[in-house]
Amino acid sequence: MWLLTPIGFFSIVCKPEDVSTGTLTVRARVKADLENLRAHLLPELGEIRKSPHNDYRYRAQAPREAVAQAMARSIEQLGYSNFKSEVGRKQGHERAGVYHDVWEVLYNLQDDPRHERKVSPA
Repeated sequence: MWLLTPIGFFSIVCKPEDVSTGTLTVRARVKADLENLRAHLLPELGEIRKSPHNDYRYRAQAPREAVAQAMARSIEQLGYSNFKSEVGRKQGHERAGVYHDVWEVLYNLQDDPRHERKVSPA
């Protein structure tokens, strides 16, 4: 799951080792994003590990329930009316520009009928 938030960009996955430990792996391209996540929403986030050979350079694990509660808190605290402006306020205009580029690519989905695919409930 990709999460673009005012405090960072995260990819949250359940690696095979997470299954037996009840954790999720939270990955980021920028170490400060994970540090922000720990400081603002997820103090249970474990040690941040760096691996220059992986797609996501930084990663850490946290209990699955703690991640779910952190995401719920993020929604409960939401008070802005424009996401990109909030990113600019919190992380600077350079990061807001990166998020705008992502927004623009995703904007094009709405005009392409090839992307109209419903997903069946699990």
